[in-house]
Amino acid sequence: MSTDKDDKYLPTPAVHAGAPRHPLSLIISAIAFYWVASLSVVFLNKTILSGSEFKFPYPLFVTLYQLIVALVLLVVCGQLGKRNRTFSIIPPFEFDLEIARKIAPLSVVYVLMLTLNNLCLQLVEVTFYQVARSLSIFFNILLTYTMLRQKTSPAAMMACAVVVLGFFVGSYGESNFSWAGLWAGVGSSVFVALYGIYVKKTLALIDNNQWRLLHYNTAISIVLLTPIVLFSGEVGEINREVYFLWDLGFWFLMTLTGVAGFLINTAMFLQIKYTTALTNTISGTAKSCVQTLLAMVFYQNPITAMNGFGIFLSLLGSGIYSWVRYAEMQRR
Repeated sequence: MSTDKDDKYLPTPAVHAGAPRHPLSLIISAIAFYWVASLSVVFLNKTILSGSEFKFPYPLFVTLYQLIVALVLLVVCGQLGKRNRTFSIIPPFEFDLEIARKIAPLSVVYVLMLTLNNLCLQLVEVTFYQVARSLSIFFNILLTYTMLRQKTSPAAMMACAVVVLGFFVGSYGESNFSWAGLWAGVGSSVFVALYGIYVKKTLALIDNNQWRLLHYNTAISIVLLTPIVLFSGEVGEINREVYFLWDLGFWFLMTLTGVAGFLINTAMFLQIKYTTALTNTISGTAKSCVQTLLAMVFYQNPITAMNGFGIFLSLLGSGIYSWVRYAEMQRR
């Protein structure tokens, strides 16, 4: 449902001398929640798409189902928020057709981002997934310049160059290489970058409230993706080929992936709220390293020396880029 780069699209809280100091236990809990939610999204999606007894290689249908689960949770939590303060972070569900029309272009980008992300996970190893997705930094710089005419500092460009080098080295060294998976990862990175630009433009329509944006974006995405799923042929193939379609364990796993996708939005919001922007970016990079190591252990993904070096360069470049961007924001 979500991706690892989404944290930069949420509004960063102002940090000043009078900012409240949160208990260490609360900060650790927020970071731990983010790690659990983020890792769960990647590994549950990989499990359902290609790595379990319920192998279900239908990324369009999986994406649609996850969006439906997310919308149900948004509606339920919005109603609970009227009566219980714990859920008050999520406003009641709303849908105005005029606002929806303006948000629709963002939803097109969002659907393509999620679909290509799931397709990439289906076709490549989790260890290489991080390498393929790291290119979102490169495309973010490129599209920010071409669409917004905003230049990037030399330090950030150098960090991006390390990421791109890591991508090519990691791709060349990948033992289970897939061209389709590679291009799905590159395409997903393009739409991650586009999504960030469109979100910044679109948030103003709903008072910079990311939860209201999720209401519209999720609902519109379901409307856009439903006919695509129907005409893709996936539904007919599922009826013919999937023998476990009525297995409750399968639908439990499918629903769990949707819940995890929903929770990542809450987790990122809380991590930003109770820590700093720097902690948030460092946490994301560290989580990517752990994600790669866990993939090597649980999936026993084969890693060549060159592939490992490419992964290292991609993670290093991503970390340096996050640090540079944070330092630039602080100077402003």
